[in-house]
Amino acid sequence: MLSRRPQATIDLTALEHNFTRVKQLAPNSKVLAVLKANAYGHGMLAVAQALKQADALGVARLDEALTLRAGGIAKPIVLLEGFFHPDELAQIVASNLQLVIHHREQAEALLAAALDAPVRVWLKIDTGMHRLGIYPDEFNELYQRLSQSCNVQGPLRLMSHFASSDELDKPATARQLALFQQITQGRAGEHSLANSGAVLNWPPSHADWVRPGLMLYGVSPMAEAVGCEHGLKPVMTLSSSVIAVREVKAGDAVGYGGSWIAAHNTRLAVVAMGYGDGYPRAAGNNADVLINGKRLPIVGRVSMDMITVDIGSEAVAVGDKVILWGNDLPVEQLARCVDTIPYELLCNITSRVQFNYLHTAGAVL
Repeated sequence: MLSRRPQATIDLTALEHNFTRVKQLAPNSKVLAVLKANAYGHGMLAVAQALKQADALGVARLDEALTLRAGGIAKPIVLLEGFFHPDELAQIVASNLQLVIHHREQAEALLAAALDAPVRVWLKIDTGMHRLGIYPDEFNELYQRLSQSCNVQGPLRLMSHFASSDELDKPATARQLALFQQITQGRAGEHSLANSGAVLNWPPSHADWVRPGLMLYGVSPMAEAVGCEHGLKPVMTLSSSVIAVREVKAGDAVGYGGSWIAAHNTRLAVVAMGYGDGYPRAAGNNADVLINGKRLPIVGRVSMDMITVDIGSEAVAVGDKVILWGNDLPVEQLARCVDTIPYELLCNITSRVQFNYLHTAGAVL
């Protein structure tokens, strides 16, 4: 019997296609594939195993890196937030991890530590995002001290992060790039600036390393675009099934609070999907699903376990598959309907959803 449980189907062939697309856009750059937040909700270990061609993997925190190491991933792993406390340094060395230094306190702790072996360091400069990164006027001092330290495996790699690379009408990215180039001029070390938006929009920023995240998963970082417009393929299809079909009469109120009232006699499909699975509550009365290839509207509030869909006279039956997002219903469109970003939707999928990993040929892993 087919499971009625919501499913997230992860197409690893699409993932590999998107990686190839990154290489087409930045052919002279190495690729640091970003897998933080459980690979943007796609399953970190499976994604890491599939990205065999990546030069390194990026995670936010030590626990994510250790999960990858425990899963047999030997590829270089970069801690994008560095370490939170000096007592993590011993584990970082033991697990052969690389780290980002983004503020003075981290640098001082690393310089003062007694380590069994040096670590590879990426020195992050704040060029205008004003979130993480050493201040420009600190660069020369910290660069010299870290470069000369026996705790650092040289040469340093130098990086920054763009705040608005997905917004072409803003001058911020060009300013950040120019400042980075000015600060690092004449200094040894590979450079890295380009996130997904910059991979797509700012070729001069590609440098030695690019750091794609969202685009690897087939999703556009641009607010008004979808992944296929960049030659990308969605990796996740979120689906469930119809668990009931009901008739409602004109004037009937549906769901909690009666937020939708039938304007005429119609039929509803009840779908096993709700905010308890990570589907956004704000989609009620605002978004569509796909059933048998037809776009049909969600009506009434999204509840913890269910949504209701107005199917009218469409031939829909219990057990029919329902697509919440995927190839023909981009997650970017749902994000716009509920006034959020695709990142949030992808990362919010809960453990109640069953994950299936496959290649296009159909083999479930």
